[in-house]
Amino acid sequence: MKTNKKSTGARLRIVLGPDIAIGPGKAAILEEVRATGSISAAGRSMGMGYKKAWYMVDTMNKCFSQPLVVTVKGGKRGGGAQLTELGEEVLSRYRKMEALSSKAIGRELSALKRKLALQ
Repeated sequence: MKTNKKSTGARLRIVLGPDIAIGPGKAAILEEVRATGSISAAGRSMGMGYKKAWYMVDTMNKCFSQPLVVTVKGGKRGGGAQLTELGEEVLSRYRKMEALSSKAIGRELSALKRKLALQ
């Protein structure tokens, strides 16, 4: 009989009103936009459509004082997207916050995991 091993852990999200300003998925899309130079390519590499990827970027852009991602339309190579200086800073700070929070809750999370029904 196969065991269905459930993953456990904590996920950091920064919330602004009803919106998630940045969280694990949005940080990942920022990294993919940086790597690919495209919102649609970033979405494809994460297994999502352009509309969802664009919505995530648009939400982040609206939550911060300045855009995290800017786009360029058309042209010979079809346009693209790139992280702004603020986008790079937000991504870097978010990743540091993730590492700090994981370290801070590590012992308690381990104790809690031992109490979970993982089977």
